[in-house]
Amino acid sequence: MDSPNWMPKYTTWVDFILVGLFPQSRHPALLFLVIFVMLLMALSGNALLILLICANTCLHTPMYFFITQLSLMDMVYISTTVPKMPMDQVMGENRILAPECGRMQMFLYLMLAGSEVFLLAAMSYDRYVAICRPLHYHILMNHRVSLLLASGCWFLGSVDGFMLTPVTMTFPFCHSREINHFFCEVPAVMKLSCSDTSLYEVLMYLCCVLMLLIPVTVISSSYTCILLTVLRMNSSEGRKKALATCSSHMTIVLLFYGAAIYTYMLPSSFHTPEKDMVVSVFYTILTPVLNPLIYSLRNKDVTEALKKMCSVRPAFHNMVK
Repeated sequence: MDSPNWMPKYTTWVDFILVGLFPQSRHPALLFLVIFVMLLMALSGNALLILLICANTCLHTPMYFFITQLSLMDMVYISTTVPKMPMDQVMGENRILAPECGRMQMFLYLMLAGSEVFLLAAMSYDRYVAICRPLHYHILMNHRVSLLLASGCWFLGSVDGFMLTPVTMTFPFCHSREINHFFCEVPAVMKLSCSDTSLYEVLMYLCCVLMLLIPVTVISSSYTCILLTVLRMNSSEGRKKALATCSSHMTIVLLFYGAAIYTYMLPSSFHTPEKDMVVSVFYTILTPVLNPLIYSLRNKDVTEALKKMCSVRPAFHNMVK
């Protein structure tokens, strides 16, 4: 099959070497176990959350629809960047072909990260409408609107991947092909280029500013209005529920946006390979693991749906007997 015309032509001998996560670790077996367990937690936790929301009609609302999209993104996200790392440790093979680096890891990572940036903004707007404009919620955030917002997030993320991946992978890499990272992240790959990448780095910086500025503005405005509305609430129960829902979302926002701002917007003087890997762990591993925990353990509706699902199984077995 011919390569898509948006990707450069690769030769079979072109490959990179992924150094891996914390290559100087004295306990590689323990590191492998921790990564493997976190990968399983992320995949099973997000899959269970999607299943719960889809199976329970009470959770068929825009808020939970966005949570299913977030869980889906996280599942693909961690499946794209993490599994090769423990496999390399077991097999002792750190090579990755350029097509796999570009098409599989870099493009999917950029697309999913970009989509999640906008999705978190859409989720904050949903909370704003639910808390500040409750009487108009079914008009402003109906099923059609939530579908359009989610589709727009996926589309904008795809644009990000299509813009940055081909350009990054067409730069000549004439020196070391050793990527000081555990996956093909753009800044780590760019360091291997022997050509002048300063113009591209400026354009990438401006692109990241726009991608982060718009969602951050939406999130900041939404939560400012939410906070003012919550402070005016007479019901302490309603106040607690609103704050619990919003604090869960803000935890994920701070983790994800903080890591993205560090990686793509701070000058190179702030970066070292070790720091970059630690920060990448936050949004490639920790965030997908924490998302289902934060949105389930702190959410009464989800925990009730989980209890209901667990109570159905014994009842079903009794009927079979």
